[in-house]
Amino acid sequence: MLVLVAPGQGSQTPGFLTEWLELPGAADRVAAWSDAIGLDLARYGTKADAEEIRDTAVAQPLLVAAGLLSASALGDINPGAVAGHSVGEITAAALSGVLDDAAALSLVRKRGLAMADAAAITETGMAALLGGDPEVTVPHLEKLGLTPANINGGGQIVAAGTMEQIAALEADKPEGVRRVVPLKVAGAFHTHHMGPAVDTLAEAAKALSPADPKVAYVSNKDGRAVASGAEVLERLVGQVANPVRWDLCMETFKELGVTALLELCPGGTLTGLAKRALPGVKTLALKTPADLDAARELVAEHAA
Repeated sequence: MLVLVAPGQGSQTPGFLTEWLELPGAADRVAAWSDAIGLDLARYGTKADAEEIRDTAVAQPLLVAAGLLSASALGDINPGAVAGHSVGEITAAALSGVLDDAAALSLVRKRGLAMADAAAITETGMAALLGGDPEVTVPHLEKLGLTPANINGGGQIVAAGTMEQIAALEADKPEGVRRVVPLKVAGAFHTHHMGPAVDTLAEAAKALSPADPKVAYVSNKDGRAVASGAEVLERLVGQVANPVRWDLCMETFKELGVTALLELCPGGTLTGLAKRALPGVKTLALKTPADLDAARELVAEHAA
């Protein structure tokens, strides 16, 4: 059984969209998306530097566009389940048929702008903790006033809070944590700091007409497979200010009988987590079009 997953913010790198835009029809498709949402996705995906694409309002639509573009390059596939990490959930919503591409990009554009505005209120950030025991790490974070915003499995937790709190964490790591690695994001996502963005997204969601997912849609909220399009949309809104439970998503993949996991562009992060948490499951990350042949072989072997 194949699970198709989409990465979240922080996975983008300068120029990562360049080779994808050389595929037939890709440049025209991205140009149309750019016109629709008022953001030059092609420029940001090919010519912008790391600081420009770190901007939340840019990074989020860019990542969803990259995920949709790489998925379409695979052709028609029939995964057993789809999921996305953080903003990747919007990509997953489109892949599962809950939203069409236009609605997904419109929503993610509004999400990125709203979260950027919320992040500007207070200087905040996120940092990954490598190593350690969650039962020790989580209370330590709470003692420092930080939120375990992403619980990713394999012992990896991402903390979020003010920059002062992040600095305190670097100076006072939880027992067993080897390193604290700042992430390429511009705010404390999936925490109470994003409360204002929830209200904006809730209003934007009223204009959408979600369909029920055609394949199992696994939610970051609790790892549960959600069968209602309306509930998927409701969870997309609320998840902006609530922790990502990717560990529980991977537990659900196991329960569903996953045999292979394919990560869309810009892949790497989620396949890395799967290698640790899902032993025996084949993994492949789509980084460039050169990976498409191997991806199609994986699909042919493991998709229904």
